Amino acid sequence: MTKTDSILCISDLHLSPERPDVFQAFRSFLNNKAESASDLFILGDFFNLWIGDDDPDAFSGQVANALAALADSGTNIHIMHGNRDFLLGEKFCETCRASLIHEPYVLSCFGREYLLMHGDSLCTRDNDYMAFRAMVRNPQWQSDFLSRPLSERQAFANEARAKSKSMSSNKAEDIMDVSPEDVIKVLSDHQQKTLIHGHTHRPDIHALDFSGTPGLRIVLGDWDKKGWYLKISQEGHEMQDFAI
Repeated sequence: MTKTDSILCISDLHLSPERPDVFQAFRSFLNNKAESASDLFILGDFFNLWIGDDDPDAFSGQVANALAALADSGTNIHIMHGNRDFLLGEKFCETCRASLIHEPYVLSCFGREYLLMHGDSLCTRDNDYMAFRAMVRNPQWQSDFLSRPLSERQAFANEARAKSKSMSSNKAEDIMDVSPEDVIKVLSDHQQKTLIHGHTHRPDIHALDFSGTPGLRIVLGDWDKKGWYLKISQEGHEMQDFAI
């Protein structure tokens, strides 16, 4: 397939063996959409859970092979950490021929710029989550965690997910969404006007106002009943969805 100058952004696929339908939708997306793009950006929570690149999981190998085939076709692949796969490392990226990028990432294309993030760091009204995030994103904590046996890591991850799910059920919806003030701050700090992120599972395009100067916040959707992607091209950007 002939490559175009289009760039695709996705996030929150939450790939796991328990959702073969999502994996099949992802492979179809790679073959029918991403294969014609110059670049694919995966903005976090690509996997539902990641406890280390040394986990000999057959499913992650299938995912890596699918991405490697896309990379071999000439599409550049870029992966960003999310809140569920922040331990994904260089070893996995080497296997699937992708580059690991860090947020916030400035994408310059077609004479425009976009600030790319996963989005969880902007949910600053959720104090419990922000405290947990500060702990697990600490390099020393990660080094200690990755030195543990896989069984211990799996048990910790399962307990953390169960606790998070229980706590989230009792929180107001706006607490788990991004803080508007932090959105404006991070864009201003990086001298940008357009933010692309996932995490919240609330796909939409929001208008922003920088003291009279317009801006945008583009929220990618999670892959569940639908798959979502943002297509950026010379003509602009367009959100697309399809049934899973």
